[in-house]
Amino acid sequence: MTMLTTFSTVGLAEDVSQTVANISPTSCPFTSSIKSEKVSARTFEWLEDSIRSAGVNALVEGADASTTAIGQPTTRSNTTQIIGEAFKVAATVDAVQTHGRAKETAYALAKTLKAIKLDQERAYVGVDQAAVTGSASAARKMASASQQISTAVDAGANSTDALTEAKVLSLHQTCYENGSDPSILMVKPADSSIIAGFATAANRQRDFSQDKTLTNAIEVLVTPFGTLKVQINRNLLSTHAFMYDPAMFKQCVLRPYTRTLLAKNGDSDTHFVVGEVSLKHSNFSDSGMITGLS
Repeated sequence: MTMLTTFSTVGLAEDVSQTVANISPTSCPFTSSIKSEKVSARTFEWLEDSIRSAGVNALVEGADASTTAIGQPTTRSNTTQIIGEAFKVAATVDAVQTHGRAKETAYALAKTLKAIKLDQERAYVGVDQAAVTGSASAARKMASASQQISTAVDAGANSTDALTEAKVLSLHQTCYENGSDPSILMVKPADSSIIAGFATAANRQRDFSQDKTLTNAIEVLVTPFGTLKVQINRNLLSTHAFMYDPAMFKQCVLRPYTRTLLAKNGDSDTHFVVGEVSLKHSNFSDSGMITGLS
C-alpha cells in the first residue's frame, strides 16, 4: 500500500509568521526623558544666571543701605543639526502581498523614523561633540550634552578608570553644593553591572531567604544628597556617565520631522524624512558627569 505523506506532497502552503521580529535596539532614554521647545533660528541663544553665595548678613540699627554689584547672566548658544534619511520603494513592492506587514512603504517609514531617533539620541549623549556652525559645504552640528555640562569628576584617578561608588558620591555632592537636584544617573550597560555590585560592597547584605527570585540590579540609588534613578542607555558615550535633572534640558526643534515624496523619475517612489533639532541645557553648572571611564 502506497501512502501519501507530506514529504511527497506538491504545493504545500508556506508557513511564514505574520510577525516580523526586529531585535535592533530602538530605545532612546535621554530623548524620552526631556521635553521639547520650539526655536526659530539655526543658532539660538539663552541666558544662564546664578545668585551669589551665602554670607554674613547682619546690620546695625539705623545702618545706611549699601549696594552690591549685580552679576550679569552668561549667554549660551547652540546650533541646530539637520537629521534625515531617504528610502526608495518600487511600485510593485506595495502591490504584492508581503509577510508580517501590510505595505512595504509604511514598514520602511517606521524603520526609518526609529533609525533617525537613534541618530538624534547619539547626537545628544553618544558623542562628545562641539557645535559646528557649518557652511554651504559643511553640515551644521549641535553641541552634545557633554559640551554643555561644566561639573565633572574624572574617573582617571582610579587605577582601572572604572566607575566607582566614590565617584558617584563625589559628583552627587558637587551637584548638591551647586544647588542642583539631579534625579537620573545615566550609564552604559557595562557600568550598570558595576552599580549592581554596590549592594554587596563593604559587607552589605541582602536577605533573599523569603524570595525565590534573585534580583541583581539597582534601579534607584539613594545617597546623602538625594535619590537617583539608574538609567541604562545603549547609545551612551562609553567614557561618560551623566547625572542630570531632565527639567533642565530641552529638545529644541527648528523643523519637526516630516516626510516628503520626492519627484518621480521612474516606477518607484522616493521618500525623504528630515528634521532640524538641537539640545539646550538651561544651566551648565546644574548637571554633572563622570568622565574618563574605561
